Amino acid sequence: MSEILPSLRARNLSRRHGKRMVLEALDLELYPGEVLGLLGPNGAGKSTTMRILTGNLASDSGDVEICGVDLFEDSVAAKIHLGYLPEISPLYPELTVSEYLHLAARLHRVPESDVGAAVMQALHRCALTEVARRLIGNLSKGYQQRVGIAQAIVHAPAVIILDEPTAGLDPLQIREIRALITELGRSHGVILSTHFLPEAEALCGRVLILRQGRMVFSGSVETLRQQCAGKSLEDCFVHLTRPEEIA
Repeated sequence: MSEILPSLRARNLSRRHGKRMVLEALDLELYPGEVLGLLGPNGAGKSTTMRILTGNLASDSGDVEICGVDLFEDSVAAKIHLGYLPEISPLYPELTVSEYLHLAARLHRVPESDVGAAVMQALHRCALTEVARRLIGNLSKGYQQRVGIAQAIVHAPAVIILDEPTAGLDPLQIREIRALITELGRSHGVILSTHFLPEAEALCGRVLILRQGRMVFSGSVETLRQQCAGKSLEDCFVHLTRPEEIA
């Protein structure tokens, strides 16, 4: 049986802002068909990690491979395999959903002959077919978030990175986006950042917890539960992410 290789591998990622380490010696791997949760409170280093993994921020040390391609040495080739939804969706409210996804497909270098089919598939997977001709600016927040995810998957990448994809949504919209992420996780490797442990429990096979830029846990939610030593999972999470005492 052949070994399953990670879709994304990062080693020894570090980043300093002035005198402060915002990310320190982080290692992670993402495999096909899994959803990896990146957890931690605000300021833990989640967005910095995602910006480095997507090539939008330089690291001070370390390396990232996406489908075997070095992100820092050949970013164009690596990003062919990558889809990214930042915390603020990169939407154009004056475009229709279909127009925007056609633009996204071309920017992701989908061959011209395949653009129409790629857009139709993204519309279908994200349940956007009925609003394809509507202006993005006239859609609800939930539908706009679906459009943001659609642009991240329109080129059928192996790796999808989603930064707080349910932030600011109402409960019904959250359920809908979570269902979409679960579906995507069956055929892609997905990294999902959140500071809500219940969201990670609902969606992720593995979790990686950051505190002040350092990894303090990596494993399954069940493994985390076993390490809680009688505490509730929420109490254990709070303990792991509590800021270190300053002497």
